[in-house]
Amino acid sequence: MQKRTLIGMLTPSSNTVLEPVTGVMLAGLPEVSAHFGRFRVTEISLKPQALGQFGDAPFLDAARLLADAQLDVIGWNGTSAGWMGFDADARLCDSIKAETGIPACTSMLALNEILETTGRKRFAIVSPYLDEIQQKMIANYTAAGFEVVAERHLNDRGNFSFSEITEERIERLCAEVAEAKPQAIAIICTNMRGAPVAERVEKALGIPVYDTVSTVVWKALRMTGVDTRRVQGWGSLFQELA
Repeated sequence: MQKRTLIGMLTPSSNTVLEPVTGVMLAGLPEVSAHFGRFRVTEISLKPQALGQFGDAPFLDAARLLADAQLDVIGWNGTSAGWMGFDADARLCDSIKAETGIPACTSMLALNEILETTGRKRFAIVSPYLDEIQQKMIANYTAAGFEVVAERHLNDRGNFSFSEITEERIERLCAEVAEAKPQAIAIICTNMRGAPVAERVEKALGIPVYDTVSTVVWKALRMTGVDTRRVQGWGSLFQELA
């Protein structure tokens, strides 16, 4: 029997996109499987109760259950560090490793690694988030030495509603930010259908598109030694940064 690669994904409870998308993305890698652990997330805002959803305890409770499956890596398939600070994800990865013995990665840290590695630090953001969330993300990226040259957001507090945004609308938002000639477009939200449109948008606009479901899958595969070039049809990320 071929050695299996088992990938865990920490998943917001109201998310209906990342699980099916991740499954289809990995369909051509029969030895790789994704396993999901949910914790409660129902609103994305800067209200104390919304920020409290992303405290350490729910993450670690879900990670402990995932660890029972003897996983090779655990990914946080979410974007909260965008507004809470990237160091929050770095601490989370350390906490998961200390608690479970399993290495961890996140959507946002992977996105930042990709932007740094490719030198594409002038980029655009597409998201569904509230004004306050988008402003906080842009400020955090500016402080980290990136330049957000264009952005579009839908001022929605979600989280379930993000999954009902059509692929066509996401493509239109990408086309709008492309007018600023960014070096890359980041689709930041793991409950929005950015991953399925990435390759289409890249062909239409000639600009790399990095979706945050794709970024954490890419990083998890890299951490487990799986050749990402085997992931076909999901954009240049998997081919360029193998």
